[in-house]
Amino acid sequence: MGGLIVPRTMRLVLGRCLMVLLLGALAAAQSFEQRTARYLESVRKQPPLLLAFVRDLPKGGDLHNHLDGAIYAEDLIDFAADGQLCVDRTSSRLLAGPCDSCENYTAKPGVRCSYGDHVLYNQMIDAWSMRNWRPGDESGHDHFFATFDKFGLASHTHVAEAIAAATNRAGMDHLQYVEYMHTADAGAAAQLAGKVEWNPNYAKMRDALLSAGMKDVAAETGKRLAAEDARAREFLKCGTADAAPGCAVTVRYLYQVLRGLSHEIVFAQILLGFELASSDPRFVGLNLVMPEDWYVPIHDFNEHMAMLDYLHTVYPKVHITLHAGELAIGLVPPEDLTFHIRASVEQGHAERIGHGVDVMNEKDPIGLLHEMAERNVLVEIALTSNDVILGVSGDDHPLPIYIKYGVPVALTTDDEGVSRSDLTHEYLRAVESYRLSYADLKRMARQSLEHSFLPGASLWTDTKLVFRMAPACGGDAPGADKPTAGCEAFLTANERARMQWKLEVEFAKFEKKY
Repeated sequence: MGGLIVPRTMRLVLGRCLMVLLLGALAAAQSFEQRTARYLESVRKQPPLLLAFVRDLPKGGDLHNHLDGAIYAEDLIDFAADGQLCVDRTSSRLLAGPCDSCENYTAKPGVRCSYGDHVLYNQMIDAWSMRNWRPGDESGHDHFFATFDKFGLASHTHVAEAIAAATNRAGMDHLQYVEYMHTADAGAAAQLAGKVEWNPNYAKMRDALLSAGMKDVAAETGKRLAAEDARAREFLKCGTADAAPGCAVTVRYLYQVLRGLSHEIVFAQILLGFELASSDPRFVGLNLVMPEDWYVPIHDFNEHMAMLDYLHTVYPKVHITLHAGELAIGLVPPEDLTFHIRASVEQGHAERIGHGVDVMNEKDPIGLLHEMAERNVLVEIALTSNDVILGVSGDDHPLPIYIKYGVPVALTTDDEGVSRSDLTHEYLRAVESYRLSYADLKRMARQSLEHSFLPGASLWTDTKLVFRMAPACGGDAPGADKPTAGCEAFLTANERARMQWKLEVEFAKFEKKY
Protein backbone atom coordinates (compact mmCIF):
# COMPACT_ATOMS: atom_id res chain seq x y z
CA MET A 1 0.00 0.00 0.00
CA GLY A 2 1.49 3.39 -0.97
CA GLY A 3 2.35 6.22 1.52
CA LEU A 4 0.03 9.13 2.18
CA ILE A 5 0.44 11.81 -0.45
CA VAL A 6 0.27 15.34 1.05
CA PRO A 7 -0.86 18.05 -1.38
CA ARG A 8 1.73 20.74 -2.14
CA THR A 9 -0.36 23.55 -0.62
CA MET A 10 -0.68 21.61 2.63
CA ARG A 11 3.07 20.98 2.69
CA LEU A 12 3.66 24.72 2.37
CA VAL A 13 1.25 25.46 5.18
CA LEU A 14 2.84 22.86 7.43
CA GLY A 15 6.30 24.19 6.57
CA ARG A 16 5.34 27.70 7.50
CA CYS A 17 3.78 26.56 10.74
CA LEU A 18 6.95 24.68 11.64
CA MET A 19 9.02 27.76 10.81
CA VAL A 20 6.84 29.93 13.04
CA LEU A 21 7.13 27.40 15.87
CA LEU A 22 10.89 27.23 15.40
CA LEU A 23 11.28 31.01 15.41
CA GLY A 24 9.06 31.19 18.48
CA ALA A 25 11.21 28.63 20.24
CA LEU A 26 14.38 30.53 19.32
CA ALA A 27 12.88 33.79 20.58
CA ALA A 28 11.87 32.15 23.85
CA ALA A 29 15.38 30.76 24.24
CA GLN A 30 16.91 34.24 23.85
CA SER A 31 17.32 36.30 26.98
CA PHE A 32 15.69 39.67 27.32
CA GLU A 33 19.18 41.19 27.07
CA GLN A 34 19.89 39.38 23.79
CA ARG A 35 16.60 40.48 22.29
CA THR A 36 17.31 44.06 23.33
CA ALA A 37 20.72 43.84 21.69
CA ARG A 38 19.11 42.51 18.50
CA TYR A 39 16.64 45.38 18.51
CA LEU A 40 19.46 47.92 18.77
CA GLU A 41 21.12 46.35 15.74
CA SER A 42 17.84 46.51 13.83
CA VAL A 43 17.44 50.27 14.36
CA ARG A 44 21.10 51.24 14.16
CA LYS A 45 20.60 52.91 10.76
CA GLN A 46 17.25 54.47 11.66
CA PRO A 47 18.16 57.57 13.69
CA PRO A 48 14.64 58.39 14.98
CA LEU A 49 14.14 54.87 16.35
CA LEU A 50 17.70 54.78 17.64
CA LEU A 51 17.10 58.07 19.48
CA ALA A 52 13.95 56.67 21.10
CA PHE A 53 15.92 53.59 22.19
CA VAL A 54 18.78 55.48 23.82
CA ARG A 55 16.41 58.02 25.39
CA ASP A 56 14.67 55.25 27.34
CA LEU A 57 17.94 53.46 28.14
CA PRO A 58 18.79 53.45 31.88
CA LYS A 59 22.04 55.43 32.12
CA GLY A 60 23.17 55.09 35.72
CA GLY A 61 25.13 58.20 36.69
CA ASP A 62 26.58 61.40 35.25
CA LEU A 63 29.99 61.81 36.91
CA HIS A 64 31.21 64.92 35.07
CA ASN A 65 28.63 67.68 35.26
CA HIS A 66 29.43 71.33 36.01
CA LEU A 67 26.38 72.80 37.73
CA ASP A 68 26.84 76.28 36.22
CA GLY A 69 27.25 74.88 32.72
CA ALA A 70 24.39 72.42 33.06
CA ILE A 71 21.71 75.11 32.86
CA TYR A 72 20.13 75.96 29.54
CA ALA A 73 20.19 79.64 28.56
CA GLU A 74 16.40 79.86 28.60
CA ASP A 75 16.42 79.00 32.32
CA LEU A 76 19.25 81.43 32.95
CA ILE A 77 17.25 84.23 31.31
CA ASP A 78 14.40 83.46 33.71
CA PHE A 79 16.82 83.50 36.66
CA ALA A 80 18.25 86.84 35.54
CA ALA A 81 14.82 88.35 35.02
CA ASP A 82 13.75 87.18 38.47
CA GLY A 83 16.86 88.84 39.91
CA GLN A 84 16.08 92.11 38.09
CA LEU A 85 19.42 91.97 36.31
CA CYS A 86 20.35 93.98 33.22
CA VAL A 87 22.17 92.91 30.09
CA ASP A 88 24.78 94.70 28.01
CA ARG A 89 23.18 94.65 24.60
CA THR A 90 26.57 94.64 22.85
CA SER A 91 28.32 91.85 24.80
CA SER A 92 25.29 90.00 26.26
CA ARG A 93 26.98 90.12 29.67
CA LEU A 94 24.72 90.38 32.71
CA LEU A 95 25.01 93.50 34.85
CA ALA A 96 23.56 94.67 38.14
CA GLY A 97 20.81 97.29 38.10
CA PRO A 98 19.49 99.87 37.67
CA CYS A 99 18.59 99.00 34.08
CA ASP A 100 17.57 101.13 31.11
CA SER A 101 14.02 101.04 29.84
CA CYS A 102 12.93 98.53 27.23
CA GLU A 103 12.25 101.11 24.52
CA ASN A 104 14.44 102.19 21.63
CA TYR A 105 17.10 99.46 21.91
CA THR A 106 18.79 100.97 24.95
CA ALA A 107 22.34 99.85 25.81
CA LYS A 108 21.55 98.27 29.20
CA PRO A 109 17.99 96.95 29.17
CA GLY A 110 16.56 94.77 31.90
CA VAL A 111 16.64 91.08 31.04
CA ARG A 112 12.85 91.11 31.32
CA CYS A 113 12.82 93.24 28.19
CA SER A 114 13.93 90.19 26.21
CA TYR A 115 10.53 88.56 26.71
CA GLY A 116 9.12 91.12 24.31
CA ASP A 117 12.23 91.47 22.16
CA HIS A 118 12.97 88.26 20.27
CA VAL A 119 16.21 89.68 18.85
CA LEU A 120 17.63 90.30 22.32
CA TYR A 121 16.28 86.98 23.63
CA ASN A 122 17.91 84.96 20.86
CA GLN A 123 21.10 87.01 21.08
CA MET A 124 21.48 86.04 24.74
CA ILE A 125 20.85 82.35 24.07
CA ASP A 126 23.48 82.32 21.33
CA ALA A 127 25.97 84.24 23.49
CA TRP A 128 25.41 82.02 26.52
CA SER A 129 25.67 78.70 24.67
CA MET A 130 27.00 77.00 21.56
CA ARG A 131 23.71 77.44 19.72
CA ASN A 132 24.29 78.85 16.22
CA TRP A 133 28.04 79.13 16.80
CA ARG A 134 29.99 78.80 13.56
CA PRO A 135 33.78 78.72 13.05
CA GLY A 136 35.06 82.18 12.31
CA ASP A 137 36.82 84.93 14.22
CA GLU A 138 36.06 83.20 17.53
CA SER A 139 37.01 79.57 18.14
CA GLY A 140 34.60 77.11 19.71
CA HIS A 141 36.99 76.92 22.66
CA ASP A 142 36.89 80.68 23.27
CA HIS A 143 33.15 81.04 22.70
CA PHE A 144 32.42 78.16 25.08
CA PHE A 145 34.49 79.42 27.99
CA ALA A 146 33.40 83.05 27.48
CA THR A 147 29.79 82.12 28.23
CA PHE A 148 30.37 81.69 31.97
CA ASP A 149 31.39 85.29 32.62
CA LYS A 150 28.35 86.47 30.66
CA PHE A 151 25.65 84.58 32.58
CA GLY A 152 27.47 84.05 35.88
CA LEU A 153 25.45 86.61 37.87
CA ALA A 154 22.28 84.62 37.23
CA SER A 155 23.61 81.16 38.04
CA HIS A 156 25.45 82.25 41.18
CA THR A 157 22.34 83.86 42.68
CA HIS A 158 19.91 81.07 41.76
CA VAL A 159 21.69 77.94 42.95
CA ALA A 160 18.57 76.10 44.16
CA GLU A 161 16.78 76.81 40.89
CA ALA A 162 19.85 75.58 38.98
CA ILE A 163 20.00 72.35 40.99
CA ALA A 164 16.30 71.76 40.39
CA ALA A 165 16.51 72.43 36.64
CA ALA A 166 19.60 70.26 36.07
CA THR A 167 18.35 67.43 38.28
CA ASN A 168 14.97 67.35 36.63
CA ARG A 169 16.58 67.09 33.22
CA ALA A 170 18.69 64.20 34.58
CA GLY A 171 15.54 62.45 35.74
CA MET A 172 13.89 62.91 32.36
CA ASP A 173 17.07 61.44 30.84
CA HIS A 174 16.67 58.19 32.87
CA LEU A 175 19.58 58.91 35.18
CA GLN A 176 19.64 57.78 38.80
CA TYR A 177 22.66 59.65 40.11
CA VAL A 178 24.58 62.88 39.44
CA GLU A 179 27.75 64.36 40.89
CA TYR A 180 27.67 68.13 40.36
CA MET A 181 30.90 70.09 40.33
CA HIS A 182 30.12 73.20 42.35
CA THR A 183 32.23 75.91 44.03
CA ALA A 184 29.74 76.07 46.85
CA ASP A 185 31.48 78.39 49.32
CA ALA A 186 30.60 81.66 47.53
CA GLY A 187 34.25 82.74 47.52
CA ALA A 188 34.84 82.25 51.25
CA ALA A 189 37.99 80.13 50.81
CA ALA A 190 39.49 82.72 48.47
CA GLN A 191 38.78 85.47 51.01
CA LEU A 192 40.37 83.40 53.76
CA ALA A 193 43.46 82.88 51.59
CA GLY A 194 43.82 86.65 51.36
CA LYS A 195 44.16 86.86 55.14
CA VAL A 196 46.99 84.34 55.36
CA GLU A 197 50.52 84.86 54.09
CA TRP A 198 51.45 82.35 51.39
CA ASN A 199 53.81 79.64 52.59
CA PRO A 200 55.20 77.06 50.12
CA ASN A 201 55.48 74.66 53.06
CA TYR A 202 52.09 73.05 52.56
CA ALA A 203 51.83 71.68 56.09
CA LYS A 204 52.36 75.14 57.58
CA MET A 205 50.03 76.71 55.02
CA ARG A 206 47.31 74.22 55.96
CA ASP A 207 47.82 74.95 59.67
CA ALA A 208 47.57 78.69 59.02
CA LEU A 209 44.32 78.32 57.06
CA LEU A 210 42.80 76.03 59.67
CA SER A 211 43.76 78.51 62.40
CA ALA A 212 42.20 81.32 60.36
CA GLY A 213 38.83 79.54 60.26
CA MET A 214 38.76 77.02 57.39
CA LYS A 215 36.61 74.57 59.35
CA ASP A 216 34.08 77.33 59.93
CA VAL A 217 34.04 77.99 56.18
CA ALA A 218 33.40 74.28 55.59
CA ALA A 219 30.56 74.21 58.13
CA GLU A 220 28.91 77.30 56.67
CA THR A 221 29.28 75.94 53.13
CA GLY A 222 27.57 72.72 54.18
CA LYS A 223 24.67 74.62 55.77
CA ARG A 224 24.23 76.80 52.70
CA LEU A 225 24.17 73.83 50.35
CA ALA A 226 21.75 71.91 52.57
CA ALA A 227 19.36 74.86 52.33
CA GLU A 228 19.78 75.07 48.54
CA ASP A 229 19.13 71.34 48.20
CA ALA A 230 15.97 71.63 50.29
CA ARG A 231 14.71 74.53 48.18
CA ALA A 232 15.48 72.60 44.99
CA ARG A 233 13.32 69.72 46.18
CA GLU A 234 10.54 72.18 46.90
CA PHE A 235 10.78 73.48 43.33
CA LEU A 236 10.54 69.88 42.11
CA LYS A 237 7.54 69.20 44.41
CA CYS A 238 9.24 66.15 45.83
CA GLY A 239 7.09 64.16 48.23
CA THR A 240 3.86 65.24 46.56
CA ALA A 241 1.58 63.70 43.94
CA ASP A 242 3.04 66.13 41.41
CA ALA A 243 6.68 65.21 42.05
CA ALA A 244 8.92 65.94 39.07
CA PRO A 245 11.22 63.26 37.53
CA GLY A 246 14.23 64.85 39.23
CA CYS A 247 12.94 63.75 42.63
CA ALA A 248 14.06 60.19 41.82
CA VAL A 249 17.66 61.30 41.17
CA THR A 250 20.29 61.09 43.92
CA VAL A 251 22.53 64.16 43.94
CA ARG A 252 26.00 64.52 45.40
CA TYR A 253 28.67 67.23 44.94
CA LEU A 254 32.33 67.55 44.04
CA TYR A 255 33.91 70.69 45.42
CA GLN A 256 35.12 72.62 42.38
CA VAL A 257 38.57 74.24 42.70
CA LEU A 258 39.30 77.15 40.34
CA ARG A 259 42.82 76.30 39.24
CA GLY A 260 43.26 79.45 37.18
CA LEU A 261 43.61 81.60 40.32
CA SER A 262 46.69 82.41 42.41
CA HIS A 263 48.44 79.56 44.19
CA GLU A 264 47.31 80.64 47.67
CA ILE A 265 43.65 80.60 46.59
CA VAL A 266 44.03 77.28 44.76
CA PHE A 267 45.60 75.71 47.85
CA ALA A 268 42.87 77.12 50.09
CA GLN A 269 40.16 75.78 47.81
CA ILE A 270 41.79 72.36 47.54
CA LEU A 271 42.03 72.26 51.33
CA LEU A 272 38.37 73.24 51.62
CA GLY A 273 37.47 70.44 49.20
CA PHE A 274 39.27 67.90 51.37
CA GLU A 275 37.64 69.28 54.52
CA LEU A 276 34.15 69.22 53.00
CA ALA A 277 34.52 65.69 51.66
CA SER A 278 35.70 64.59 55.11
CA SER A 279 32.85 66.17 57.05
CA ASP A 280 29.76 66.60 54.87
CA PRO A 281 28.17 63.56 53.17
CA ARG A 282 26.82 65.74 50.37
CA PHE A 283 30.39 66.30 49.17
CA VAL A 284 31.95 63.08 47.87
CA GLY A 285 35.21 64.47 46.48
CA LEU A 286 36.85 67.34 44.63
CA ASN A 287 38.01 68.37 41.15
CA LEU A 288 40.13 71.13 39.63
CA VAL A 289 38.43 73.12 36.86
CA MET A 290 38.97 76.01 34.40
CA PRO A 291 40.58 75.63 30.96
CA GLU A 292 43.62 73.40 31.14
CA ASP A 293 45.41 75.45 28.45
CA TRP A 294 45.19 78.84 30.20
CA TYR A 295 48.44 80.30 31.52
CA VAL A 296 48.07 79.61 35.25
CA PRO A 297 46.77 76.01 34.93
CA ILE A 298 49.65 75.24 32.55
CA HIS A 299 52.32 77.17 34.47
CA ASP A 300 51.24 75.92 37.92
CA PHE A 301 50.23 72.38 36.91
CA ASN A 302 53.07 70.62 38.74
CA GLU A 303 52.53 72.77 41.82
CA HIS A 304 48.84 71.83 41.85
CA MET A 305 49.78 68.14 41.66
CA ALA A 306 52.17 68.63 44.56
CA MET A 307 49.40 70.26 46.62
CA LEU A 308 47.12 67.30 45.95
CA ASP A 309 49.90 64.84 46.70
CA TYR A 310 50.52 66.40 50.11
CA LEU A 311 46.87 66.81 51.12
CA HIS A 312 46.10 63.26 50.00
CA THR A 313 48.49 62.04 52.72
CA VAL A 314 46.49 64.03 55.29
CA TYR A 315 43.07 63.01 53.96
CA PRO A 316 43.70 59.61 52.30
CA LYS A 317 40.03 58.62 52.15
CA VAL A 318 38.87 61.65 50.16
CA HIS A 319 38.08 60.91 46.52
CA ILE A 320 39.76 62.89 43.73
CA THR A 321 38.78 63.22 40.08
CA LEU A 322 40.75 65.55 37.82
CA HIS A 323 40.38 67.28 34.49
CA ALA A 324 43.38 66.15 32.48
CA GLY A 325 44.14 65.87 28.80
CA GLU A 326 41.41 68.31 27.72
CA LEU A 327 43.94 69.49 25.19
CA ALA A 328 44.71 69.08 21.48
CA ILE A 329 47.69 69.67 19.25
CA GLY A 330 48.06 73.35 18.40
CA LEU A 331 46.23 74.54 21.51
CA VAL A 332 49.41 74.36 23.60
CA PRO A 333 53.08 73.58 22.83
CA PRO A 334 53.64 69.87 22.15
CA GLU A 335 55.51 69.31 25.40
CA ASP A 336 52.42 70.27 27.41
CA LEU A 337 50.54 67.35 25.85
CA THR A 338 52.92 64.75 27.19
CA PHE A 339 52.33 64.33 30.92
CA HIS A 340 49.10 65.78 32.39
CA ILE A 341 47.12 62.53 32.49
CA ARG A 342 49.93 60.44 33.94
CA ALA A 343 50.78 63.11 36.54
CA SER A 344 47.12 63.41 37.53
CA VAL A 345 46.95 59.67 38.18
CA GLU A 346 50.37 59.16 39.77
CA GLN A 347 50.86 62.45 41.67
CA GLY A 348 47.35 63.88 41.87
CA HIS A 349 45.89 60.53 42.99
CA ALA A 350 42.99 60.83 40.56
CA GLU A 351 40.62 57.87 40.64
CA ARG A 352 38.90 59.25 37.55
CA ILE A 353 40.08 61.44 34.69
CA GLY A 354 37.87 64.02 33.02
CA HIS A 355 38.21 64.08 29.20
CA GLY A 356 41.64 62.47 28.60
CA VAL A 357 41.48 63.53 24.95
CA ASP A 358 45.22 63.86 24.34
CA VAL A 359 46.20 60.51 25.85
CA MET A 360 48.04 59.34 22.72
CA ASN A 361 50.32 62.41 22.95
CA GLU A 362 51.52 61.35 26.41
CA LYS A 363 54.93 59.80 26.87
CA ASP A 364 54.56 56.03 26.46
CA PRO A 365 50.81 56.22 25.83
CA ILE A 366 50.34 52.44 25.59
CA GLY A 367 52.08 51.99 28.92
CA LEU A 368 49.83 54.67 30.40
CA LEU A 369 46.71 52.94 29.08
CA HIS A 370 47.84 49.67 30.66
CA GLU A 371 48.52 51.50 33.92
CA MET A 372 45.08 53.13 33.94
CA ALA A 373 43.43 49.78 33.25
CA GLU A 374 45.44 48.14 36.04
CA ARG A 375 44.63 50.92 38.50
CA ASN A 376 40.99 50.87 37.38
CA VAL A 377 41.01 54.61 36.63
CA LEU A 378 37.82 55.57 34.81
CA VAL A 379 37.75 58.19 32.04
CA GLU A 380 34.77 60.55 32.01
CA ILE A 381 34.03 60.85 28.27
CA ALA A 382 32.33 64.04 27.02
CA LEU A 383 31.98 63.64 23.25
CA THR A 384 29.99 66.79 22.43
CA SER A 385 32.16 68.97 24.63
CA ASN A 386 35.35 67.61 23.08
CA ASP A 387 33.96 68.31 19.63
CA VAL A 388 32.82 71.91 20.18
CA ILE A 389 35.76 72.98 22.37
CA LEU A 390 38.68 71.05 20.90
CA GLY A 391 37.39 70.05 17.49
CA VAL A 392 38.11 66.38 18.33
CA SER A 393 35.49 63.85 17.24
CA GLY A 394 34.95 60.64 15.28
CA ASP A 395 38.08 58.62 14.54
CA ASP A 396 40.27 61.28 16.16
CA HIS A 397 38.66 60.71 19.59
CA PRO A 398 40.36 58.17 21.89
CA LEU A 399 37.16 56.55 23.22
CA PRO A 400 37.69 53.34 21.17
CA ILE A 401 41.34 53.24 22.29
CA TYR A 402 40.36 53.37 25.96
CA ILE A 403 37.86 50.56 25.39
CA LYS A 404 40.42 48.48 23.46
CA TYR A 405 42.93 48.62 26.32
CA GLY A 406 40.40 47.85 29.03
CA VAL A 407 40.28 51.32 30.61
CA PRO A 408 36.82 51.82 32.14
CA VAL A 409 34.81 54.64 30.58
CA ALA A 410 31.49 56.38 31.19
CA LEU A 411 29.69 58.93 29.05
CA THR A 412 29.10 62.33 30.66
CA THR A 413 27.52 65.68 29.79
CA ASP A 414 30.23 68.11 31.03
CA ASP A 415 28.26 71.36 30.46
CA GLU A 416 25.05 70.22 28.80
CA GLY A 417 23.36 73.63 28.94
CA VAL A 418 26.20 75.44 27.23
CA SER A 419 26.70 72.59 24.74
CA ARG A 420 22.93 72.29 24.10
CA SER A 421 23.04 68.55 24.63
CA ASP A 422 22.00 65.91 27.18
CA LEU A 423 23.19 62.44 28.13
CA THR A 424 20.75 60.81 25.70
CA HIS A 425 22.46 62.57 22.81
CA GLU A 426 25.89 61.65 24.19
CA TYR A 427 24.81 58.00 23.98
CA LEU A 428 23.37 58.58 20.52
CA ARG A 429 26.60 60.14 19.32
CA ALA A 430 28.61 57.27 20.78
CA VAL A 431 26.48 54.62 19.09
CA GLU A 432 26.52 56.38 15.72
CA SER A 433 30.22 57.27 15.80
CA TYR A 434 31.68 54.04 17.17
CA ARG A 435 29.04 51.35 16.47
CA LEU A 436 28.82 50.54 20.17
CA SER A 437 26.80 47.45 21.01
CA TYR A 438 24.09 47.17 23.63
CA ALA A 439 26.62 45.36 25.84
CA ASP A 440 28.95 48.38 25.50
CA LEU A 441 26.20 50.80 26.52
CA LYS A 442 25.16 48.66 29.46
CA ARG A 443 28.77 48.33 30.59
CA MET A 444 29.30 52.11 30.52
CA ALA A 445 26.13 52.74 32.53
CA ARG A 446 27.21 50.17 35.10
CA GLN A 447 30.73 51.63 35.23
CA SER A 448 29.30 55.08 35.95
CA LEU A 449 27.92 53.79 39.25
CA GLU A 450 30.83 51.45 39.93
CA HIS A 451 33.17 54.47 39.79
CA SER A 452 30.85 56.88 41.55
CA PHE A 453 32.06 58.24 44.85
CA LEU A 454 29.02 56.96 46.73
CA PRO A 455 29.96 55.30 50.03
CA GLY A 456 29.82 51.59 50.69
CA ALA A 457 30.77 48.39 48.95
CA SER A 458 30.01 47.63 45.32
CA LEU A 459 27.36 45.21 44.08
CA TRP A 460 30.10 43.76 41.84
CA THR A 461 33.27 41.88 42.72
CA ASP A 462 34.53 41.90 39.13
CA THR A 463 33.90 44.43 36.35
CA LYS A 464 36.79 43.72 33.99
CA LEU A 465 35.39 41.20 31.51
CA VAL A 466 32.08 40.26 33.11
CA PHE A 467 30.10 41.79 35.94
CA ARG A 468 30.07 39.28 38.80
CA MET A 469 27.89 40.04 41.81
CA ALA A 470 29.15 40.20 45.38
CA PRO A 471 28.74 36.97 47.40
CA ALA A 472 25.85 38.39 49.43
CA CYS A 473 23.81 38.72 46.24
CA GLY A 474 25.48 35.95 44.24
CA GLY A 475 22.38 33.76 44.25
CA ASP A 476 20.10 36.56 43.05
CA ALA A 477 19.26 37.44 39.48
CA PRO A 478 20.32 41.07 38.83
CA GLY A 479 17.25 43.27 39.05
CA ALA A 480 15.08 40.64 40.73
CA ASP A 481 11.86 42.07 42.14
CA LYS A 482 12.67 40.80 45.61
CA PRO A 483 16.30 40.16 46.63
CA THR A 484 17.05 37.42 49.13
CA ALA A 485 17.33 38.35 52.79
CA GLY A 486 21.13 38.31 52.76
CA CYS A 487 21.30 40.42 49.61
CA GLU A 488 18.75 42.88 50.95
CA ALA A 489 20.78 43.33 54.13
CA PHE A 490 23.89 43.95 52.03
CA LEU A 491 22.07 46.56 49.91
CA THR A 492 20.71 48.30 53.00
CA ALA A 493 24.22 48.63 54.41
CA ASN A 494 25.89 49.87 51.21
CA GLU A 495 24.57 52.89 49.35
CA ARG A 496 26.67 52.29 46.25
CA ALA A 497 25.46 48.69 45.92
CA ARG A 498 21.90 49.85 46.52
CA MET A 499 22.16 52.35 43.67
CA GLN A 500 23.66 49.67 41.43
CA TRP A 501 20.83 47.26 42.23
CA LYS A 502 18.35 49.96 41.30
CA LEU A 503 20.06 50.27 37.91
CA GLU A 504 19.71 46.50 37.38
CA VAL A 505 16.00 46.77 38.19
CA GLU A 506 15.68 49.52 35.57
CA PHE A 507 17.57 47.42 33.01
CA ALA A 508 15.24 44.48 33.65
CA LYS A 509 12.20 46.69 33.01
CA PHE A 510 13.80 48.23 29.93
CA GLU A 511 14.76 44.90 28.36
CA LYS A 512 11.34 43.34 28.85
CA LYS A 513 9.97 45.84 26.31
CA TYR A 514 11.97 44.11 23.56
